[in-house]
Amino acid sequence: MSALTSPITDDDLHWFAEGTHAHLHRVLGAHPTRDGCWFAVWAPNARAVQVVGDFCAWDATRAVALQPRGVSGVWEGGVPGARVGHRYKYKVHGADGRWVDKADPFAAAAELPPATASLVATPTHRWRDDRWMSTRRARSDRRAPISIYEVHLGSWMGAPSPDRRFPTYKELAPSLADHVERCGFTHVELLPVMEHPFYGSWGYQTTGYFAPTARYGTPDEFMAFVDHLHSRDIGVICDWVPSHFPGDDHALAWFDGTALYEHADPRLGHHPDWDSKIFNYGRNEVRSFLVSSATCWLERYHVDGLRVDAVASMLYRDYSRRDGEWLPNELGGRENLEAVAFLRQLNEAVYHHHPDVQTYAEESTAWPGVSRPTFDGGLGFGFKWDMGWMHDTLGYFAEDPVHRRWHHDELTFRAIYAWSESYVLPLSHDEVVHGKGSLLTKLPGDDWQRRANLRLLLGYQWTLPGKKLLFMGGELGAAREWDHEATLDWSLADPEMHGGLVAWVRALNDLYRACVPLHELDCDPGGFEWVVADDSANSVLAWLRSDASGAAVLVVANLTPVPRGDYRIGVPVAGTWRELLNSDDLRFGGAGNHSVGTVTAETVPSHGRSQSLSLTLPPLGLVVLGP
Repeated sequence: MSALTSPITDDDLHWFAEGTHAHLHRVLGAHPTRDGCWFAVWAPNARAVQVVGDFCAWDATRAVALQPRGVSGVWEGGVPGARVGHRYKYKVHGADGRWVDKADPFAAAAELPPATASLVATPTHRWRDDRWMSTRRARSDRRAPISIYEVHLGSWMGAPSPDRRFPTYKELAPSLADHVERCGFTHVELLPVMEHPFYGSWGYQTTGYFAPTARYGTPDEFMAFVDHLHSRDIGVICDWVPSHFPGDDHALAWFDGTALYEHADPRLGHHPDWDSKIFNYGRNEVRSFLVSSATCWLERYHVDGLRVDAVASMLYRDYSRRDGEWLPNELGGRENLEAVAFLRQLNEAVYHHHPDVQTYAEESTAWPGVSRPTFDGGLGFGFKWDMGWMHDTLGYFAEDPVHRRWHHDELTFRAIYAWSESYVLPLSHDEVVHGKGSLLTKLPGDDWQRRANLRLLLGYQWTLPGKKLLFMGGELGAAREWDHEATLDWSLADPEMHGGLVAWVRALNDLYRACVPLHELDCDPGGFEWVVADDSANSVLAWLRSDASGAAVLVVANLTPVPRGDYRIGVPVAGTWRELLNSDDLRFGGAGNHSVGTVTAETVPSHGRSQSLSLTLPPLGLVVLGP
C-alpha cells in the first residue's frame, strides 16, 4: 500500500456485517503504508473515535480523529508519520459518555505487559518451510502418528536470566526442537501465546487475538520459531480461546460504551468460573472477528492446528451455573444454539481455507458428534480430547495395586465409546496443577514402583487407539507439580539420574511412528481388539492393534507389582513372536529381569484362538510383541 487510502472494500463491510468474513486482519487494525498508517476499528455505538500514539507524542490534543464508514460501525482514517514500531491506542468516546483508551482488537503486536498499548507491525519474516507445508496434510491425517508435547513457553526453559524475565522465541526454538526430537514427538502444542495481561492465566485470558505475546519477542521472531520447528519436522499447534475474555478496561470489554463483543446480561455474558466475559456468538461481527483470529494464526504464522479451549463452557448456557443464573435458549433448552452455530462455522472456515491442518476440541461432556463433519450434523472438529479416558485412567492408576482388581472396568469401559469420536488421549497441564501433584506423585508405591507405574501409564496411553498428548515434565518424571513461575527439573533428564523415562518416551514414540498397526486405525474400531479384558483378579489386560492390511501387534499390561509366569494369551498368528518393547527393560529404569525376547506360538487354544503364547509378565510392566 503506497498511499493513505482505505484497504476496506464494500465487500469487506458486507461480509463483516453478515458474519462470514474470515480475514478481517487484512483490512482492520493498523496497516502501514509508504506515507503513514491507515487505522480502522469497529465501534458502532461510539460517539467519536480517535487514535493517539508515538506519532503525536501521546498528546491527546493532537490525537487524530477517525471517521465513520457509513453505517458499518467501522471508524477509519490515515495518520501521516505513523510507522512500524509506533505504539498506539484508540480513544473511544463511548455510548455511555466516557472516554476510554482501548488497545486495537486487530493489532498484530502489543507492548510488553504490564504495558497495554498496541504496536504498528508488519511481519516481514521470509518463510523457508515449503517442504514442511507441502507434506503437513499427510502428517495431520487421522491415519498418521500424532504425538503431541504440550508446552508452556515461559516455564519450559532454564531459569530466567538476571536482566530479563522471559526466554525468547529465538532461544526457545533450537532448545525445544532438540528436546522434542530427543523424545520423538511429532508436534508441540503451545499454551496460548496470544497476548494476555496476566501471566498467571497461562494465556487463557486473551486480550490480543491477533498478536503473539511480547513476553518472548516480536511477531517476526514467533514466525522464525515456527519456521525452525518445521525445519526439524515438528508441527506446531496453538491453544486458542474463543470461549471467554478478560474484562480489562484497555481490551474488548465494553469496547464502545456498550456490551459489544459480550452480552450485557450477566446470565449470558459473565463466566462464573473465570470471572470473565463470554462472547456474543449471535452477533455477526463477533463471529467474523473470531473466525478471522483463527485463520490469521494459520495463515500468518503457519500454525498447523488450533486446540480450542473450554468448548463445553460454550455449548451449555447453564455451564457452572445454578438455577436462576442462566437463561434458556429460544426453544427452552440449555444448549447455546448460537455457540453451536459459531463452532460449525469456525471449523468449516478453517478447513475450507486450510485443509491441511486440524482443529482439536477440549470438550469434557458427552456432546454428540464433536469431531463429526458439519454436513453430518457434527461440530466439525478434527479431534476431541478424551477427558473421560483421562479421568478414569488417572483414577485407576492412583489406586494401590492391591485394590485395582475392584476398578478393572475403569480401564475397559472406554472400549464402549472409543470410536464415537476421533480422540486425542491427553495427560495435560490441567492434571498437574492446583494441588493435584505431578504425574509421578499421583501414583502409589515407593520410588521404584512409582516410576514403574509411570512407565506403565505412558505405555498404556501410547498403545491404545487415539492420538497422544503429554504435558512437559511428564517425560522427566517430575516429582513436583508444575509451577509457571519456575522451570522444569532438567536434572531428571540425565541418564545417570532418571533419564530412563526419557528413553522410554522416545522408545514409545519411535514404535508408535514406525509400527503402522499402532497408529493407522487410531480412529477406527477395526484397529483394536481385546484379547484379555476380564482378568480383574490378576489385573492383566491384553489387546491387539491392527492396521488396514490386517497386520497386528499384541500389547500386554500387568498392572500389579507381582510377576506373572506362564501367562497364556491367544494370538491370531502362528510362529515366532518377538518383543518390540518392554517397560521393565534396564535402559528405561526397569529391573531387567523379565525380558520376553522371542517366543513361539503353541497349538494350545486360548481366548478363542487356536494358537497361544506362554509369557512371563514383568511387574507393573507393559510388553509389546509382534509376529
